[in-house]
Amino acid sequence: MNTPRARRLAAWLALALALALADQGTKQAIGALLAPGEARGITGFFNLVLVYNRGAAFSFLSDASGWQREFLSGLALAASAVIVTLLWRNSGDRLFCAGLALILGGALGNLWDRVALGHVVDFLDFHAFGYHWPAFNLADSAITVGAALLVLDAFRTHKGPAP
Repeated sequence: MNTPRARRLAAWLALALALALADQGTKQAIGALLAPGEARGITGFFNLVLVYNRGAAFSFLSDASGWQREFLSGLALAASAVIVTLLWRNSGDRLFCAGLALILGGALGNLWDRVALGHVVDFLDFHAFGYHWPAFNLADSAITVGAALLVLDAFRTHKGPAP
């Protein structure tokens, strides 16, 4: 089926795949550069550091007994299915779909880590005045930017009947 909708969906899925691959590439590069736990200062507020996160965002559930791996993997798969459905239904809505594609790419990048390694590789470490933001990665960044685009889209457009 080579419809305009199918072509647009393919483009959004290609963007998500490119992000997931870029995420994996950056994680491989950092893994070759640093030992686990090693930090390398780049600026006065930014380090590269190799850490493994067995939990979710901001290390939430990282100290759980191990059940979180399957739970978070299942959640990522379910979210991915919903996102692909939304991309199909709304493939012409560029801002909305860009946000979804970024979230999908990030979710797939972190899902790969969780399934293949049992943890997510994080390496971006921002800090100021002795406080460190939890380490994160390119996938997390894509998810955050994607969520911001969805919020922007929600404010930008009114969907549904006029009040």
